[in-house]
Amino acid sequence: QVHLMESGGGLVHPGGSLRLSCAASGTIFTINTMAWYRQAPGEERELVAAKPGRGTTTYADSVKGRFTITRDNAKKTMDLQMNILRSADTDVYYCYLEHQRNPSDAIYRYWGQGTQVTVSS
Repeated sequence: QVHLMESGGGLVHPGGSLRLSCAASGTIFTINTMAWYRQAPGEERELVAAKPGRGTTTYADSVKGRFTITRDNAKKTMDLQMNILRSADTDVYYCYLEHQRNPSDAIYRYWGQGTQVTVSS
């Protein structure tokens, strides 16, 4: 089993910054992708940023140039630096991880509990 713990959410004024962190623990094989999603009440969960083990880092258009995702494979952690925050960024942010034992095995996917980010004056 894999456990994901998010931290760093909170209240910030428009134009401010926050840094979210996610730490993975448990029995973890090869991590394929770690990502951040966000969800507002009554809406679909949407991808904010994804960092695969190989390949291109992906950002939602709405956060490009403002958010930066980083990941430390050795520590099994992931951060999301969020700058120039807007009221539209207010959401619950979720950490996501997928891993597999080897390329021919099933892919296992996990979610964190979520951390609230509120951007308000």
